[in-house]
Formats: sequence, C-alpha cells, structure tokens
Amino acid sequence: MPDTALKTLAREERIQYGKSLRQKVSRASHAKWDPKQRKVSALELLRASERGRVANLLPIKAARMAATPFGFYRGAVSVMASDLSMLLSTGIYAQLCGDAHVHNLGAFEGQDGRLIFDINDFDETIRGPWEWDVKRMSASLVLAGRESGNTERECKIGVRAFVESYRNAIQQFAAMPMVDVARHQIFRHLDVSPVLNVLRKAERATPAHNLETLAEQRKGKWRFRDSKPLRFHVPSATAKQVITGLRNYVDSLLPERQHWFSHYRVADVAFRVVGTGSVGTRDYIVLMFGLVENDPLFVQIKEEGPSAYKQYLPETAAFENQGQRVAQGQRAMQVQSDIFLGWTSIAGRDYLVRQLRDHKAGIEDADLEGDGLLQYAQVCGELLAKGHARTGDPYAISGYLGKSDKFDRAMASFGSAYAEQTTQDFEEFTRAIKVGKIRVAKPAATKPIKSIKIKSGRSKR
Repeated sequence: MPDTALKTLAREERIQYGKSLRQKVSRASHAKWDPKQRKVSALELLRASERGRVANLLPIKAARMAATPFGFYRGAVSVMASDLSMLLSTGIYAQLCGDAHVHNLGAFEGQDGRLIFDINDFDETIRGPWEWDVKRMSASLVLAGRESGNTERECKIGVRAFVESYRNAIQQFAAMPMVDVARHQIFRHLDVSPVLNVLRKAERATPAHNLETLAEQRKGKWRFRDSKPLRFHVPSATAKQVITGLRNYVDSLLPERQHWFSHYRVADVAFRVVGTGSVGTRDYIVLMFGLVENDPLFVQIKEEGPSAYKQYLPETAAFENQGQRVAQGQRAMQVQSDIFLGWTSIAGRDYLVRQLRDHKAGIEDADLEGDGLLQYAQVCGELLAKGHARTGDPYAISGYLGKSDKFDRAMASFGSAYAEQTTQDFEEFTRAIKVGKIRVAKPAATKPIKSIKIKSGRSKR
C-alpha cells in the first residue's frame, strides 16, 4: 500500500494492515537467503558502482575492502542493494539509512551543545522497505562480531538482541503522539560501555584539537598538513571552484544559519580520502576561521552520487542534487543534525556539505568484544527504530512485527547466512586481486597522488 494510502487509515487500521502483510510475507520467510537468486556477480556490481570515481584512488578502496570480510561489506553496499531487491518485501516504506552497519553510528555534537549518539552516515539514504536497513545491520553485527573475537552463537544472540530492541522500540513509538516521536531524543544509552568509549573520544575531538591534528602554521598562516596519499592540497584552480561551491551552499541553510556561517572566512582547501565505500569520490575539506580569536571551523564538501538503491526503487522521489537527498534524509532520521548541514554543486557534480570532526567519534572493534556486542546491538535497534518511526509508519511496522520473537529469530538466521555470502564474495574479491584483475594499493608502497582536478559531469552508479 502506498504511503499516501496508509496515511488515510486510523491507527488501529494501520496496525491491522501491518499484521495482514504476514500473509503475503511471513516473518519467518525473512530468514531465507539464496545466492542462486543473483543475476549479476558481486564483482560486476562493484565495477558498475565505481564508474565516475577518481581512478587513482580506487586501489586504496580495494585495499581497504581486501583487509577483512567486514571491510569488504562496508565497501559493497551496491552488492547488497541488488540482493535485497530480489527478496520479498513488506512494502512498508521509511527513510532508510541505506548503509546501516555498526560503524555508521557514532557521536557528534547536537545543536544544544550536548553530545549525541545516533546514526551518522547517510550517503545511501532513500525511502524504501524498512526491513532492508534491519537486514543490513543484522549481517554487519555478525561480521563485526566475528572480527571482534565473538563466537557464532554470540553473534546470533547479538542480532536477536538488536531486533528485539528494534521491535520493542517500534511498539513504544506506535503508542506515542507523533509530535513526541518527532522530538524523542535517546540519551539513556550514553552510559552503555561501548557508547561511553565513543563519547570519551568525541569529547576530545574539539575544533582546537582538530586544528592541531590536521593543520600547521606556515609563515603565520594556518594550512592543512599534507599526509599523502590520504590528504593533500589541490591546484589553485580547483580550490577556487570549491570556494565558489561553498558560497552557493549557503542558500541551502536556514536564514539564521546563513548568518552564523557568514562570520567565517576560508583559510585553506585540501583533498581527503575517507572511509571505505566512499573512496574514489571527491572529498574536499576547508579550513575556516571566525572573526574572533581561536575560532576554527572545519567543513567537509563530499561528492554524492545517486543512492545504490535508486535503480531498485523506481517510485522514490527524484532529487536535482544528490547532496540534497543526503542532507534531507539525514534531517528526517535525526532529531538533531549538524547546524551547517547542506548541499551544493561544483562543476556539474553534487556535494553534501557539513562540519568535519565536530566532536565526532565512532566504534572500534575492541568495543564489540563479549558483552559489548550485545549492549551495542540493543542501542542500534532503538536508534534505527527511532529513525524509521520518524519517517515511516510505526503502526504498520509494529503490527507486522507483533510481540513474538519470530522476526528476531529470522534475522539471526539471515544475518549469519548473509555474512557467509559476504565472506564468499570477499574471497572472490581477493582472488581477483591475486590474479591482477583488481589493482590494490600496498600500505607501505602507495604512490602519492599529486593532484585531483574537478571534471564536469555527474557521477553515476
């Protein structure tokens, strides 16, 4: 049933509608994963997703994906997007994170100055079936849990804890006035051990600390410190284009935020290689200073292409700017977002604009050992449910899930099965590297990249 049709139903009717969908797609059926359903190989999907990216950077992406099965998973969202599109779906839509995995949650500073822990990566965000996010997170818990030394049984328990937390939270949101759901911010998790470790790191990530870490003074002026091949300066012509794009970005901000941003001036521009799945996209960082002493502001201008899910969701809204898609998806799922979150275009390419490293920090493998995995899984469940309840239909979802653990057990089975599929894909990927089909950068012998020039034309996936 389309979103518009659901909105005409009363609460109990929506709950009953969700429950009725079990006849179409049983909760237990979500456990199934059959690799024979694939029509295109994982390697072909990866190659297609890298078109339009900076070719010289792709060996770095390959090296990061070749490190571990979970590293491969982080860079292969296009593969799972294709796989999910072939599975039966409830058809209940919400705003998807799109790349829901354990490393895409983290700490950042909210608009009121307090540290928040929430989903913080939205490059693939789009409206789609809510269970796609749940399935991607479930598989990530198994893969990350294995890498942290947990047994297969402990990983499955972690997935079940995640889904139980999601299911209980959705039921709670379905009983709340929507205005309360819209402003519901979760803080009680801040003393959970894995989250607490992240918050401690985030507290240290102040603008002053970032200035010391990323920049240096040259002849009395602050400049980014080059760290090739992962951070380096760009030609002056490119820097000018970036600065022009930053001026145009201001129009995407609310009026009062335009005023705040107007107090800062550009001091330097550089290029940065970041993440795993994003490697090869154009990512610029800008150092700015306010009009008072000791007031640095770091801004990230990150290239965005269409979501990996777009081709499988033809009914989703079209965006003229893919940075706008990401910014608006983030604003929809988060209660508080970066005050300088916006978008721009540079030489025909779309970009997301946001603050860089503003009290930001993420989870580490060591945080997920033993009880850490279980505790963190429960946090993931509630936070993902909050994002879906804000943007979808918590009544229909809660009606579908019900109060039993059938869906929880199904996701534990799916998460384990898809983790095995990812491991097989990872092995195929590393074999391709060994026979020379995929170029990979060696950590100790990566050639410096002298410069990156902006070429016009939209990135494609």
